[in-house]
Order: sequence, then C-alpha cells, then structure tokens
Amino acid sequence: MGAAQQKIGFVNSSKIFQELPAAQEAQKKIDALSKPMQDTLEAMQRDFQAAVEDYQKREGMLNDASKKDQQQKLMEMQQRFKEYQVEKFGQEGELARASERIVNPIRERIKRAIGDVARDQKYNFVFDKTEQIQILLFGDPKDDLTADVLVKLKKEKK
Repeated sequence: MGAAQQKIGFVNSSKIFQELPAAQEAQKKIDALSKPMQDTLEAMQRDFQAAVEDYQKREGMLNDASKKDQQQKLMEMQQRFKEYQVEKFGQEGELARASERIVNPIRERIKRAIGDVARDQKYNFVFDKTEQIQILLFGDPKDDLTADVLVKLKKEKK
C-alpha cells in the first residue's frame, strides 16, 4: 500500500495582514499611539541640538567650572533622550507592548482562518511565503490559499 498523498499549500501572511480591514485599523491605532511619542523624541532631539550649538558658541567665554557644568547638563539631556527612546520604542518598550496587545488577536484570527481553510480543502500542511521570509522557495499558484483565507476572514464577524 503506497503512502497517502500529502496535500501542501501556502499563504502570504503579510498580504493577508495588509489587506484585512481589522489589521489596517490596528495599524492606524499603533500609528496614533506612536505619533506623539515620535513628536516628543524629535522635540528632545531638537532641544539637545540647540543646547549643543549654544554651548559651542559660548564655550570660549566660559571658565572651566561653567564648561563642566554645561557639559554635564548636555550629557544629562542626551541620557534622558536615550532613556525615553528605549522606554517608548525599545523591544520591550511601550509601543512594542501596545502593538502586541493590538495585533495578537488579529494574528490569532488569521491563524484560525488558515487552519479552517486548510481543513476545508483537505491540506495537510500550509507554509508561509512572505516577501521578508522565503522559507517556501516555490509553490504552485493553485496551492496558494491566501485569497481563500482573506475571503473567509472578511466574511467573519469581528
């Protein structure tokens, strides 16, 4: 008795994510969260740059104690900038945590839909083929389930 035929399909999860209205809404929420943080970071950068330029203009007129004091203030400004950057934009930062909270439920919906489509169409395995990650180097277009998954997701209630 021969081995049962394995049916293998693939999806482009990036395309699914980009075309799913819920994911587009999620991206808008993330952008709205990041904008004020980015604006603050840019303002801090401008303030620091202005302080450096001001120091450079006045450096020749300052005594050693004043120079040290000004340099210390500049280092503190730079340190606050770096701390804010890590706190808001770092891997464990506020934006990353918020993004996970917003995006994870959508990722789970996508994974469930992929599983449902695969079961409905009797696929044993489904790979992901995105522009960034090329694990699947070739796939017959007839086995691309991306459109079917998108149709299923768009029909679902949120």
